[in-house]
Amino acid sequence: MAGTAVLRAVLTRGPRRPLPAFPPAGAGICPGHTHPPGSCVHPLWKSLPVRTVQLCPALCAGHNKWSKVKHIKGPKDEARARMFMKYGMMIRIAVKEGGSNPDLNLSLAHILEQCRSKNMPKASIDAAIKGAEKTKAGSQLTYEARGPGGCTLLIETLTENNTRTHQEIKRLLNKNGGMLADGARHNFNRKGVVMVQGQDITAERALELAIEAGAEDVQQTEDEEEQPLLQFICDMTHLKKVRTSLEELGMHITSAGLEFVAHTPVFLDQSQIEAASTLIEVLNDCPDVFRVWDNIQSQS
Repeated sequence: MAGTAVLRAVLTRGPRRPLPAFPPAGAGICPGHTHPPGSCVHPLWKSLPVRTVQLCPALCAGHNKWSKVKHIKGPKDEARARMFMKYGMMIRIAVKEGGSNPDLNLSLAHILEQCRSKNMPKASIDAAIKGAEKTKAGSQLTYEARGPGGCTLLIETLTENNTRTHQEIKRLLNKNGGMLADGARHNFNRKGVVMVQGQDITAERALELAIEAGAEDVQQTEDEEEQPLLQFICDMTHLKKVRTSLEELGMHITSAGLEFVAHTPVFLDQSQIEAASTLIEVLNDCPDVFRVWDNIQSQS
């Protein structure tokens, strides 16, 4: 990777999985320094002198206490079927736009990776690919919105009727304390994200893995069963390379794909968290909505 790679490790600490404390804010790399201060030197510097690591306070990507609030535990059969239906539509859109060969169609390759991580049946995946030329593909639209407490939302939709979907999204937002708002996308970056099981991996080891795999950032979060996960964030074009590198390093990949990662967090109090949770839940229940991204972080 050209230039200096700056990694931020965001590690949540809990009584069940204590992690080593990070250096205080400002203990990272100061302007004008070509190497980190002595207190931050790690043995890895001896083998990778040009890769610079900075441990700094969290820049929220939505993976904190708020993550636990919005997790959907154990989706029911109906919700699972709806999710597979939406993935099927995404596959058809990708095939229409770039062909049915995932080796030549990066968008399709990423979607298929997500389908497998969600345990979508292979027969359903194959049927969606083969049926792409015979059915109407529909369209994929992203709506920008503002929610309770000034949070920003990106609402990804898959639809065969753009007018109907626009009206429904606008209605749900207005009814639940939100509104359509241009500019929300500026609070997010489109990134490749690889999720890895995080049991027994220390903060230092997580940083080493990120450097060795070529990731830009590594953060800790939890799945719906409160099991630790490591989230490796990279440039979209490096997603396959980072995933392959992590596999070669012995990591168990749970999912990999493209996501909107927030770079400007908004802190909400408890009442605003509850209002935002209600809004996002209502949006996710809409048949045309595939996923809702936010820049929410709960107050400590």
